[in-house]
Amino acid sequence: MNSQLYYKVLLAVSGYGGRCCSYVRERENMNLLLDCLWLIVVITYSYVEALVKLFIPLKRKSVCGEIVLITGAGHGLGRHTAFEFAKRQSVLVLWDINKYGLEETAEKCRDLGAKVYIFVVDCSCREEIYTTADKVKKEVGDVSILVNNAGVVATSDLLSTQDKQIEKIFEVNILAHHWTTKAFLPAMMKNNHGHIATVASAGGHVTVPFLVSYCSSKFAAVGFHKSLTQELAALGKNGIKTSCLCPVFINTGFIKHPRTKIIPILEPDKVAKKFIDGILCDQKMIFLPTFVKLSLLLERILPDRALEAMNKMTHVKFDAVIQSEEKDK
Repeated sequence: MNSQLYYKVLLAVSGYGGRCCSYVRERENMNLLLDCLWLIVVITYSYVEALVKLFIPLKRKSVCGEIVLITGAGHGLGRHTAFEFAKRQSVLVLWDINKYGLEETAEKCRDLGAKVYIFVVDCSCREEIYTTADKVKKEVGDVSILVNNAGVVATSDLLSTQDKQIEKIFEVNILAHHWTTKAFLPAMMKNNHGHIATVASAGGHVTVPFLVSYCSSKFAAVGFHKSLTQELAALGKNGIKTSCLCPVFINTGFIKHPRTKIIPILEPDKVAKKFIDGILCDQKMIFLPTFVKLSLLLERILPDRALEAMNKMTHVKFDAVIQSEEKDK
């Protein structure tokens, strides 16, 4: 092939390749436009659907006969959540480090007509979680609803918080969620049926001074819930639902004398009713009170000075240890 013919062929091929690239770019741009239009349709539909749901009661699923495991069930929110499931005739598997508290919860649940199994478990210990999970599978069966509720807190400034306290907070408040979920999720995936509920906190979205480690662990718990939700969807396991509870201060005694100018202090029995209602409706994020959603929006759009003014107006206070001295903050 002479040089002139070679260059003619090369130019022809290059021109064809350029036209192909241009065509591909046009197709990609068209697909992006169609995706944007479809997104607008979905957003509009979602708003209309949400508006309709305000006036039409949502259908609630039955949990009768479901094996429900609740960590931290010996007191507070865990205990009252157990009561709500007991009223609905679920089979209860209750975990807590406090045997006496577990027995009290179990007795009341049995009075409500539920079948109850109790296991004394330290949720800060991974091996203890896995060992007890194996016992549950053998003695009770496959857990279909997992409520990761156990939690601990240290009310102090960061410098006054002991290293062991920080480690314990993360072991119980977030690492335990990984271990319990890894233990019970395989059976849920096999059946494409189940529900994993995470008890986080409003402190997993907005921060409070003198709760640095606690808020950090709850941010992680919210991230765990969101990531797990997306992963289950990516795997096509749409039969496994997830919920995340994010309340403000609950009157459980964990945090001593909590008070604010605006935000109410919640009672555990009322929170448990809202919690199980959210689970039965497959609600992904459950904020209590609901106006917490507004504070999340304001935090993202308000300038720093305005946020500081809003925090002063809220005026969150509780008993805390500051520089190794107990003070009211």
